Amino acid sequence: MNQVKQDSPINLLKETTFPALVVDSANRIKDWGNYFNQSVSQDGNDTLTEQFDEWQFLDNNRLAAARLDDKRYLFLLMNRMDDDNILYIGRETQFLDDLLMDAHESDKLNRALDAIIENSYDGIYITDQDGVTLYTNSAIERITGIPKEYYIGKSVDQLIERGILNASVTHKVVKLRRTVSVVQDNFAGKETLITGSPVFNAEGEIVQVVTNIRDLSDLNELMHELTKVNELNNQYKQEIEKLRKITSKDGVVFVSDKMKMIYEIVERISDIDATVLILGETGVGKDVLARNIYNRSIRSKKGDFIKINCGAIPADLLESELFGYEGGAFTGANQKGKPGMFELAESGILFLDEVGELPLQLQVKLLRALQEREIQRIGGTKPKKIDVRIIAATNRNLAEMVKAGDFREDLFYRLNVIPITIPPLRERREDILALTDLFLKKANEQYKFSKEIDSRLKEYFFQHDWPGNVRELINIVERLVVLTDHSLLSINDLPEEYQPENQKQSNYHSSLTLKAAVEGAEKEILTKAAQTYQTTYEIAEALDSSQATIVRKLKKYRLKVSGKNR
Repeated sequence: MNQVKQDSPINLLKETTFPALVVDSANRIKDWGNYFNQSVSQDGNDTLTEQFDEWQFLDNNRLAAARLDDKRYLFLLMNRMDDDNILYIGRETQFLDDLLMDAHESDKLNRALDAIIENSYDGIYITDQDGVTLYTNSAIERITGIPKEYYIGKSVDQLIERGILNASVTHKVVKLRRTVSVVQDNFAGKETLITGSPVFNAEGEIVQVVTNIRDLSDLNELMHELTKVNELNNQYKQEIEKLRKITSKDGVVFVSDKMKMIYEIVERISDIDATVLILGETGVGKDVLARNIYNRSIRSKKGDFIKINCGAIPADLLESELFGYEGGAFTGANQKGKPGMFELAESGILFLDEVGELPLQLQVKLLRALQEREIQRIGGTKPKKIDVRIIAATNRNLAEMVKAGDFREDLFYRLNVIPITIPPLRERREDILALTDLFLKKANEQYKFSKEIDSRLKEYFFQHDWPGNVRELINIVERLVVLTDHSLLSINDLPEEYQPENQKQSNYHSSLTLKAAVEGAEKEILTKAAQTYQTTYEIAEALDSSQATIVRKLKKYRLKVSGKNR
C-alpha cells in the first residue's frame, strides 16, 4: 500500500465497520475498510469491476450500485482526498433489488398498456389539463388521415385553428369535470363520436384528459346494410304472408280464409271427445280432415283410426262390420266370432264415411252405441263398454233427409254436435293453385319426373269449377304427369273433355282481322286476370310476362286491378 499520513482518510478507513473504499482516478481500489477484510484481496491493483461482481456508476459517478457475492450495496462519493484518491462510503441494502423489480414490472405494465392503446380500433387521444397532446395511437391516422406524430406536443386549440377539429372536447371535460360526448364531422368528412374522460390526481385535480374517437362511418354503413336487409326481410314476409300455405302432417295445403277457419276449429276440438259431423260435396277432402283430427288428438297415441264407408257395404253385412258377431251367430260366420269396427277403434276414432247411406234399422243401434257408450255383437248376450270417438261424414243433406223420414232426427242431433262444412273448390279458388303445386310435386316424386305447369294451364285450373273437387284435381294432375311426354305441361295437353270451348272451335267471325282477334283474346285474358289477382306483379307472374308489359296492356284496354297494391 502507498504510504499515507497517520490521520489520513485511508488510515481512518481501516477503523470503519461499514462498507467503504478508496479508489484512484483509474478506478483501481487503493484501500478497503475493515468491513471487507474477510471478503476481498487487498493488493491495490484490482479495479472496481474486477473485484465486485457488479459495479455501476450513477448520477455522474456521484453514486454507484454494486454487488459482491450475494449482497448489494449503494455507494456515495464522500470526498476527493486529492487528485488521485476518491473516498466512497456505502451501505448494504436490498432496496436496489426491490427497485429493479418494481421498475421491471412497471416496464411490463407500460408496454402492455401501450399495446392495448396502440391496437385499439378507436382513436385514443391523451392531453394534459391545458389540452396539449401527450399521446395518441395509430387509429387516429385511419380516421383523420394525418400521422399520429403530427399531434404530439400540439394543443387542441391549434388543431381547431387548422380545421382538424371542430370543437374541443378537452376544454369541456376540464370545465364540467366529467365525461363528455359529442358527435361531429372531422375535416376528412367522416362522422365521429368523440368521448372525453377526465383523469384526476390524489388532490382531485384534472391532470389529463383521455379522448376516445370512434369513426361512425363504418357503423352507419353497417346500419344502412342492416336497414336494407330488414326491408328485404319485410318484403319476404309480405310475399310469404301473401302466399302462405299451412301444411299438416297429412299433407293438407290451403290458402283460403275459409279453410283456415276450419283448421283453427280442428285445432281446438282435436282432444275433445264430442262427435264431429263433416259435411261437403264428394271429393272435398272429408276423410283427410277426419284423419287430421285424429293425428292431432291424444287418441292417436292410444288407439287406431278406423274408417268404414257406410254406402259401400251391403246393408245385411254392415251391422256385422260395425258391431261384430259371436261364433256361430249366423250361417257362414267364423266359429271364433269377429270384432266389429267399434271394437277395433277402441281408444281411437271410428270414421263413419257416407253416414247418410246408413239403413234405418242400423241407425237405431248406432244411436244406442252413441248414447250408452256400449255395443252388443250379433248373437251376443252381453253388452260391451266402448271408448271410441265418432266422426261422421256425408255429402247428403241430413236435415232434408230427416224431414223426408229417411234419417232419424235423434241420431242426426247426436251426430251434429260439432258440424264442419268443407266448401267446394269453386268457392275457395285461392286453394286451387296451392293444391295443384302439391299434387304435381307428389306425382313427380312418385313417377320420378320433374314436370312443370305453364301459366296458361294454371289459369285454366284456377278458372275451372272442378265438380269433382280435390279428388278430380288430383286425378287430372296425375294423368297429365303420366301421359305427357314433355316436361312443360300446357293447356293443349288436357284431355278432350277438359279442353275449353274456344280451343275446340273458333268463335271469331270470318271477317275479323288477325290483329283484332289477337287483341280480343288478349283483353279477355287480362280482364279475367285483373278480376282474379291483387297486383300487376301477380298477373305478370301468372301470365309469364313482365310487370311493365302488364301495366301498359291494362292501360291500353282501360282495365283496373281489383287489389289495392297495383
